Amino acid sequence: MKRLFANKKLLADLCVILALLLLAGGLALALRLGREAGGQAVVRVDGRVTERHSLAENGVYPLNGGSNILVIENGEAFLREANCPDLLCVKQGRIRYNGQTITCLPNRLTVTVEGGESNGVDFTVG
Repeated sequence: MKRLFANKKLLADLCVILALLLLAGGLALALRLGREAGGQAVVRVDGRVTERHSLAENGVYPLNGGSNILVIENGEAFLREANCPDLLCVKQGRIRYNGQTITCLPNRLTVTVEGGESNGVDFTVG
């Protein structure tokens, strides 16, 4: 064991690596524990809010003239269908925590989880 750490530079490198790993693990844990479930899915087209849907109520919603299909199940939102060529928005999966966003660039559409607990009311804007 004495020979392994005979090189002080190696020992210093190992200490720095260990410290960075502990810091990264602590940060990841803090971020995971600090997440808060959102209350609604906010739909924006061209940066303007077009719809708001409660995550407390299951439903299927055509968005942007039917170019995307938003599904809300068990407090999570996801895009089930889209008419864009790459379908990256569909592949982004389910979102439920504040700040999580699904983006469909070809259709200029975003779905973002916002707010805390919701009262279960669907809001539709103009």
